[in-house]
Amino acid sequence: MSAGNIDSVLALVDEVRFAFQPLINIKTGAIVAIEALARPVGTHVQELFREAARQRRLTELDVELATAALSAAAEHESLLPLHINIFGGTVTHDLQRLDLVRERLREIGRREQEVTLEIGPPFARLNTDDLLVGVDKLRADGFQIALDGVGEGDVPLALIADIGPAVVKLDRAVVQQLPESPARVAVVESVRHLCEATDSQLVAEGVENERQLTTLRRNGVRLVQGNLLAPAARRPPTASSVPGVAAEVTDPHGPPISSLASGPRVTEFLSPATILPTDVTADKVRGVLADHPEISGVVLVDEENRPQWTIDRNRFLLAVTGPYGHALHAKRPASRLADEPRVVTTATTAMEALSLVTRSDQYRMYDDAIVVDESGRCLGAVRAGDLIRGMAELKVEEAAALNPLTRLPGSDAIARDVTRRIAADEVFAVSWLDIDGFKTVNDTAGFSAGDDLIRAIGRSLTDAATSLSSVQVGHVGGDDFLLVADLDDLVALAELVLGPERSAGGVAVSLSLATLVCTPSTVEGYDEVSSRLAPLKKHAKSLTGSSWVMSRPGSDRIEVLRGKQASPPQEHPPRS
Repeated sequence: MSAGNIDSVLALVDEVRFAFQPLINIKTGAIVAIEALARPVGTHVQELFREAARQRRLTELDVELATAALSAAAEHESLLPLHINIFGGTVTHDLQRLDLVRERLREIGRREQEVTLEIGPPFARLNTDDLLVGVDKLRADGFQIALDGVGEGDVPLALIADIGPAVVKLDRAVVQQLPESPARVAVVESVRHLCEATDSQLVAEGVENERQLTTLRRNGVRLVQGNLLAPAARRPPTASSVPGVAAEVTDPHGPPISSLASGPRVTEFLSPATILPTDVTADKVRGVLADHPEISGVVLVDEENRPQWTIDRNRFLLAVTGPYGHALHAKRPASRLADEPRVVTTATTAMEALSLVTRSDQYRMYDDAIVVDESGRCLGAVRAGDLIRGMAELKVEEAAALNPLTRLPGSDAIARDVTRRIAADEVFAVSWLDIDGFKTVNDTAGFSAGDDLIRAIGRSLTDAATSLSSVQVGHVGGDDFLLVADLDDLVALAELVLGPERSAGGVAVSLSLATLVCTPSTVEGYDEVSSRLAPLKKHAKSLTGSSWVMSRPGSDRIEVLRGKQASPPQEHPPRS
C-alpha cells in the first residue's frame, strides 16, 4: 500500500478480510469465544495503522475495522462470543466514536454482552484517569473488557489492577520462549497470580507447540489461543469444542500450582452461553437450535443480561416438533417452555456445582449451570458432562497421589497449600515429623510392625486435622510427614502428635518435629520452606525423647520446645 490520503486507507477497509481464531479452555476443550483478526489484501494491518497515524485519523480507522469485524462475524451467523480489538487511545481520546460499534450491533441483532473489547497498547502517553473513565463507560454499556498485549510493550501491571478486566491476554512474545526461559515462566506465574487477585481470566496467545502448552498447563493457565490447537480461519468454528484438548491428566512431576483446597472453581469449566432476550418467540429459538446443532441450550436474559429462564435443547425440541407443537408454541414466548436457571457464581467450586446438578430433578440432571458475576449478569454456562468428567479425573488423580499405607495425600497437596498461603500473605507454620530410629524398629520388630506404627501415626494426624480446622497433613514417604497449620493450632497439634507414648513390637518409639514459622515475604515458595526445614529436622533428631524445635526464616535462633540435649559420653579416668 502506498502512503497517501487517509480516505484511501479507509476505502481499503472494504477489502479487509477477517480471520477468526478461537479461545479454548484446555481443561474442557470448549471454545469460549472467537477473536476477529483483520487481514488486509496485499499488506499488513500495521501498514494501515501507520498511514492512519500519520494522518491523525487512527481512531477513525480503529473503529471502522471494529464495525467491519462485527459485520464479518454476522455474515457467518456465528453465535459464539466475539473479541474485537481497540486501541487504548481510541477509548481515551475518541470514546464517542465507539457508539458506531453499538449501532452496528443493533443492525446485526447482537448484544454488547456478547462482545469483548480487547483494549491494547500503546498506553505510555495516555492519561490513565481518562482511560479508566472510558473503560467504565464501555463496561456500563454491557461490553466485556480485556487487556491485550500484557508482557510485551508498554502495558503497566498496575493497569490490570486499576481496570480489573474480565480477561488478560498474555502476549505471544512471552509464550514463544517457553519453557526454555525460566524468566518467562516466572512472568507467566506472576501474571497468573495478579489475575487471581483481580478475578480476571488469563489467556495465553500464540501457542505453537506441545512444550509451550504443557508449560502453561503446569502453571495453571487454562485458556489459550494459538495455531497448535486452532489456527485462524476465514470462517468461525461451527463446533463448540476442540477434540482431544481436554484429554488432560495433571503431570504428577510438574511444579505445584496455586489451588483452593476445596477444588477448582466452576469457572475452569466455563463455556459460552447462547443468550436470547426473554420475549423471544419459540419459533426463533427453534430456528437457532436447528441451525446450530452444537448448542445444548439457550439462556433467556433481561435487559441487564441477568438470566431469567433456561431452555434445554432436547425438551424444547420435543415440545415444539410434536404433532401440534408448532401450532401451539411457534408464535408464543419461548419462556413458556423454559425452566428456572440453575445459577452459580464465580466463587462456586466445581464440586459444589456438581452437587447442585446431582440433587436436581431427574429430568433436569444434565441441564447446564449458569455462571453469573457479582451483579447477577450471565458470564456463561457450565455443562454437566464437563463437571462430571472433570471431577472424576480429579478424584482419580487424588487417589493416585494417596500413600497406600496411611491414605494421606503426598507432598503435592502440601505444596499447593503452602503456595496458596504464601500468595495470600498468611502467617502459618510448616512442620516436618519423623520417626526416630525407624530402621532399628524394622530391624528389631519387623517391617510389619513398622507399617503398623506408620498407620497409627497417620490415624493420629488424620484425627488432628479433623479436630483442628487449619491443619493440612501429608505423608511424603517412608516415615516422614508434613503438617501445615495456623499458629493458633500449633501447640494443640504438637501435643496431639507428640503426647501419646508409642511403641512398635514392644520397642519404645520417639518422634522428632521441626517447625518453620512463615510470615508474609519471608519465604518465596515451597522449595525454600523444604530447604529451611532440613537443618531444623537434623537439630530435632539430635535431642533425646520426642522432640520439637522451631525457627523463623532469617533467624539463626532455634527454640527447643520439647526434648533434651543428649549428654556427652563420660570420660573415665585412666587406670593406675
